[in-house]
Amino acid sequence: MAPTDAEACHDGANASTCSSSRSSAGCCGCSTPSKEVVPSTEQQQQQPRRKKPAARRVVRQLIPDEILKNEELNEAIKVLNVNYDFEVHKTVWRVRKGGVKKVCLQFPEGLMMYSCAIADILERFAGVEHTVILGDTTFGACCVDDFSAKAMGCEILIHYGHSCLVPVDETSIPCMYIFVNMKIDLQHFVESVKLSFEPTTRIILAGTIQFNKEMHQAKKVFKEHFETVYVPQCKPLSSGEVLGCTAPRVSEEGDVIVFIADGRFHLEALMIANPTIPAYRYDPYGRVLTLEKYDHEDMRRVRLAAIEAASKAKSFGLVLGTLGRQGNPKILERLERLLESRGLPYVICLMSELTPQKLAMMRDVEAWIQIACPRLSIDWGEGFDLPILSPYEAWQALTDQERDGSYKMDFYSMDTGPWGNKFDPAKQAATNA
Repeated sequence: MAPTDAEACHDGANASTCSSSRSSAGCCGCSTPSKEVVPSTEQQQQQPRRKKPAARRVVRQLIPDEILKNEELNEAIKVLNVNYDFEVHKTVWRVRKGGVKKVCLQFPEGLMMYSCAIADILERFAGVEHTVILGDTTFGACCVDDFSAKAMGCEILIHYGHSCLVPVDETSIPCMYIFVNMKIDLQHFVESVKLSFEPTTRIILAGTIQFNKEMHQAKKVFKEHFETVYVPQCKPLSSGEVLGCTAPRVSEEGDVIVFIADGRFHLEALMIANPTIPAYRYDPYGRVLTLEKYDHEDMRRVRLAAIEAASKAKSFGLVLGTLGRQGNPKILERLERLLESRGLPYVICLMSELTPQKLAMMRDVEAWIQIACPRLSIDWGEGFDLPILSPYEAWQALTDQERDGSYKMDFYSMDTGPWGNKFDPAKQAATNA
C-alpha cells in the first residue's frame, strides 16, 4: 500500500516522493493547533455547548494490484539498480491516472544511466507515447527545469535524485519528485558510529536526501546507545536534509557531526555553517567513516578579500542563472534596488553557466554578483579575475552588515535575509518592530 503524497513528506523518516507544496510549517505545511481557551463555569452556562470537532480522516490512495503485481512490470524493474528506489510502481500509477501521454524525465548525472530504461518502462506500462530526457547538467533540486519541459509540450516533469525544493504549486507544469532512496548497510553504519564515539557524545546526525530514510532508522538505534542524538532541520528542507547551499546552525546542540553521503559537497555546507564542530562522513559505498577537514580560515580570508574589493567597485554586473530554477528574479530585484539606492550602475546578464572567459568579455564591470549558486563564489570565486559575490556576500559588501567572520548557509532557508530565496519582508518588518 502506497502512502499519499502528504504522508510521504510528513515524516523525514518516511519521505521519498513529493508532489505537494511546502510551507514554513514544514514539507506539507503541518502545524500544531493552538491551545483552546476554556471559559469559566458561568460562561459555559450562558453559551451553547459546541460540538466536538470530527476526527480527521486520512484517505490513503492505493496503487492498484494490477500495477503492483504486474509480473512483466516487476521483471522490467529488475533492470534497475536494486539498491535504488525509483518508485516505478507509483510513477506508473500517477502517469496512468493523469492520462499523461508526453513525459519529461530529469536526472542528475549519476543516475542518467537509468534514464532510457525508465523511459521504456513508462512507455510500455503507463501508456506514455513520448518521453523527453533532459540532458543538461543537473546539480541539484534548484535545477529542476519545468520551463524546458513545458516548452517541449510535456504534461508532467519527473525529477529524480533531489527533494522538492521548488514546490509543485510553483512549477509551470505538474512535477513529481522522486528522492531515489538508497539502501545502505545500516548495521555496519550503526556499529561504525557506536565504536567510534563514547556513549556520552552528543551526536548531530544529517545527510543527503537519498539516505534520509536510513538515517532516521539509525537514529532510533543510536538513541538507545548515546545520551543525545540530534537531527537538525532547516525548513523547508526535510529533517536531517542538507543542501550544498543550505545548512542549519547547530553549534550548541552537539559534539560531533555524523553525515551520510557519498561525497563532500553537501557536508561542506554544514561544516561552513558550523566551523567549530568536528565532522565525520560515512561513505555508504566504501563503508568508511572518516574525519573530514575544511580550511575555514583560508575560505574566510579569500571571501572577505572579495567582499572588500567589491565594496569599492564603481560598476557591477548582475548574473541571473538560467539553469533550471537557479536564478531567482526576486533576489535580482532586491539587488537592483540596493545598487540604485547607492547610485551604482549595473548591467544584467542571463547565463546558464558562468566562466571567467565569459565574464572577462564585459570590460566595464568592476565586480560581479551571481544569483545562481552560492557555492560557485565560495569554491571557485578565486579563479575569476574580478570579485564574484553571492547575494549574501553582496549584502555584506554594500550594506553596513557586520562582518563577524561567520558565514551563513541559508540560501533556501525560511529564516534568511534579503539574499535568500525564501526571504519574507513582512516577517522581517515584524521582527524589527
